[in-house]
Amino acid sequence: MKPGLSIFLAESSPRVGPRAPGSASPFALSLLLRQAHWSAAGVMEEALRPLGIELRHFAVLIVLVDRGPTVQRDLAAATGSDKAGIMRVVDDLERKGLAVRKSVPGDRRVRAVEITPQGLELFDAAHAAAEPLAERLVAELGPGEPERLTDLLTRFAHPAGGQV
Repeated sequence: MKPGLSIFLAESSPRVGPRAPGSASPFALSLLLRQAHWSAAGVMEEALRPLGIELRHFAVLIVLVDRGPTVQRDLAAATGSDKAGIMRVVDDLERKGLAVRKSVPGDRRVRAVEITPQGLELFDAAHAAAEPLAERLVAELGPGEPERLTDLLTRFAHPAGGQV
């Protein structure tokens, strides 16, 4: 077991009483996912740092590459950001020449964000830089386990019925 995780597993609680060895807190999965996120995010930030962007910027670029031009409210929903946060990220991307805002035909109030050719170049460079670091993340897993983990997390994050 990794250091720090044992505090969440098989611990006794003054409110619940002692737990049998090996039993897990109902919060264990959430806490493990959070720690996994921190670990993965740290590794990916390391890959992005030399390129001059942060993970929050790259998350928007991923959405733009996947979906094409996207209105800001949809970017916010896709990245788990709020309206003000997504505006700051898009402002940063525009300043760096990685994305542009364009008018949406039929609605002058709505602006779609589109990745630029420079943004696509950076996107490709980020993937190349991240590849060896991503391998570090799954180095402790056996053959086929990284793919299995991706499948499990995808089904966990996007359940078939759309409910969590």
